[in-house]
Amino acid sequence: MPQYNPPLRDMQFVMHELLNVVDELKMLPAHADIDADTINAVLEEGGKFAATVLAPLNLSGDAEGCTLDKATHEVTPPKGFKQAYKQYVEGGWPALSCDPEFGGQGLPHLVNQFFYEMLNSANQAWTMYPGLSHGAYEALHAHGTPEQQKLYLPKLTSGEWTGTMCLTEPHCGTDLGLLRTKAEPQADGTYKITGAKIFISAGEHDMAENIIHLVLARLPDAPAGSKGISLFVVPKFNVNADGSLGARNGIFCAGLEHKMGIHGNATAQIVLENAVGTLVGQPNKGLAAMFVMMNAARLGVGNQSLGLTEVAYQNAVAYAKDRIQMRALSGPKAPDKPADPIIVHPDVRKMLLTARAFAEGGRMLQGYTVLQLDKALKSSDEDERKEADAEVALLTPIIKAFITDNGWLATSHCMQVYGGHGFIHEWGMEQFVRDARINMIYEGTNTIQSLDLLGRKVLANNGATLKKFGKKIAAFIEEEGTSEAMQEFVNPLADLGDKVNKLTQEIGMKAFGNPDEVGAAAVDYLRVVGHMTFAYFFAQAAKIALAKQGSGDPFYTAKLATARFYFAKLLPETASLIRTCRAGLAPLMAMDEALF
Repeated sequence: MPQYNPPLRDMQFVMHELLNVVDELKMLPAHADIDADTINAVLEEGGKFAATVLAPLNLSGDAEGCTLDKATHEVTPPKGFKQAYKQYVEGGWPALSCDPEFGGQGLPHLVNQFFYEMLNSANQAWTMYPGLSHGAYEALHAHGTPEQQKLYLPKLTSGEWTGTMCLTEPHCGTDLGLLRTKAEPQADGTYKITGAKIFISAGEHDMAENIIHLVLARLPDAPAGSKGISLFVVPKFNVNADGSLGARNGIFCAGLEHKMGIHGNATAQIVLENAVGTLVGQPNKGLAAMFVMMNAARLGVGNQSLGLTEVAYQNAVAYAKDRIQMRALSGPKAPDKPADPIIVHPDVRKMLLTARAFAEGGRMLQGYTVLQLDKALKSSDEDERKEADAEVALLTPIIKAFITDNGWLATSHCMQVYGGHGFIHEWGMEQFVRDARINMIYEGTNTIQSLDLLGRKVLANNGATLKKFGKKIAAFIEEEGTSEAMQEFVNPLADLGDKVNKLTQEIGMKAFGNPDEVGAAAVDYLRVVGHMTFAYFFAQAAKIALAKQGSGDPFYTAKLATARFYFAKLLPETASLIRTCRAGLAPLMAMDEALF
């Protein structure tokens, strides 16, 4: 069975040495009293919960899966999941970053995000049950009426109730403008909602006493397309004015998807038959409200793959140190044994270091982005809030797509390290690969994220937000340009920054002639920009590690070696990606459809 050790030392490095989060957070009135000891203590306890409670349930939960009682429409998650959730609630973990007005602890989102990385490493399928509740909480916190907030937020904050997002339908996939679910207004101000939803993660279970579904539907007079979508809150059990539970609502699970991965999570087909709901936000403006939840989920999905990358790496390293097979090409490295441990072989090291670099790079990018999210939500300076919010919007599709693409590559590499044993369930590696694959698809496929980055976040404002982020990179390059020790990091970063600027301009000019040029370049473009962000953070990490080389702490030696590996072996991928971006639309569209 795979093991998991929370990477607390690297998390502390990212928070306290790279990002200086305490000084940054103290500038926000809501977090003026925050300190490093509090953050570290919370994450240390969170790591214990992840490693000792959740991780032992991951393999068995995958094998058992969820069970649907077709007569009652009730779903039972795998053994141990409900008890683990009870411990999670009793520990106060759902309330970490929630508003104290609704019973939350008011800690920074950054702390919650690092906590959730550990939960995802330990058991992604379980973590999705409480994870989706955070998105429902955020949507209602931002757009709910005072009555809805009073009714639902305290229970979501405590974890007594969980939440879901009911978006897509069998016929429409990502194109929500095609959805057909109807909402009929009632005399008492509620709505009767009828329709069908699919792929609803954590859509039905018995771990909490109520499930709060956020449902997209159309009003009778709604315009066609995405401009006619409204958002409704639809509880599994109706909620009385005093907060007590009423009758069972007309929303139920009609089936469970039999999936490639995340077997322990109930991916439900949801049917609504005159289900009672209340409107969230303005009529026909549901997507704006739902995007609060969707963006939170996209950051969360990136965090899922970060967690899987870390745990796969840890187990592959342990296996590579223990497994003996063949001799090193340069001669025996373990002459007392019949063969050398496979970690001596260059390609095994390449696979391990790829996973390690993707984990450490993802952790730095995720930490930086969620720190900006805290500023966007809590800064008293309106300009700082706007700038931070724009940067979060820019980086969110990169986190979702780049980190999940990397997670798929990393878990596959780590499974490869095991050889044939990697395909055997009891080792756990093939589960990490299967679980990682869905993260590239849900909450908007990675192609959707790429189109969002290039089309909406970059070209739509002539690259203004990207240029602002680029100025931070340029300032760092200028600052370190005279340091001889930093040249191996600064020079490639500067070169890539220049190439990204030129590539962006080139694609923008092509798109004026044919918007399909954006679609042809977007996926490769996002990966290029993703590498630029990783290179920026790895260069900063290298600067810190170089300064600490004489400390005797092997952590900095390893950090510097990982940064050097990243720049030498992974960053060069950008050269081929830029070339394929420039190849443009023509090679994709030249073949007649009939010839496919």
